[in-house]
Amino acid sequence: MIKPRPEMIAETRAKLLAAGRHAFGTVGYAESSMDDFTAAAGLTRGALYHHFGDKKGLLQAVIREIDAEMTERLHKVSDGAPTRWQGFVDECATYIEMALEPEIQRIMFRDGPAVLGDISQWPTTNGCVAALKQSLSELKQDGVIIDIDEEVTARLINGASSNAALWIANSENPQQTSKRAVQGFRTLLEGLRLK
Repeated sequence: MIKPRPEMIAETRAKLLAAGRHAFGTVGYAESSMDDFTAAAGLTRGALYHHFGDKKGLLQAVIREIDAEMTERLHKVSDGAPTRWQGFVDECATYIEMALEPEIQRIMFRDGPAVLGDISQWPTTNGCVAALKQSLSELKQDGVIIDIDEEVTARLINGASSNAALWIANSENPQQTSKRAVQGFRTLLEGLRLK
């Protein structure tokens, strides 16, 4: 039985994404080739060009997929916390700690910035800033944090957490760097709380 065209397109795209993600996560962007992706997926270069344009386009799609998974995991962390404040702090700390995970470390915080440029300019960053701004607004309405400009503070937190993750990913001792970064970040966030 022949599959419907939309199903075939989705399947082809998913195969290429999986092959690209595996290659980028194991050998890295520079060492992977379009032939690796297509051979692993059992497809042609034409399929890769059609769906992603080129290797860089595939990396962007892989990063969007990983970013969505990270966001889902972070929501679970904050949803499981006893208070909104604790959820906010834990979510921020967990994001930084994710830089220890090999796939995230290599794709999101090493190869991604090297190939796609400044992480603060990625399209997904605006969504992160908006979510942080919303959380800060809710915390302010709850009387938990000081009266701050939510947009400014969201951008500062986003920048600090992204830079902490980049620092960990490129550190000679990622575990030690992560401990220091998370501890410092938690201390930084405590400055927002009303005493």
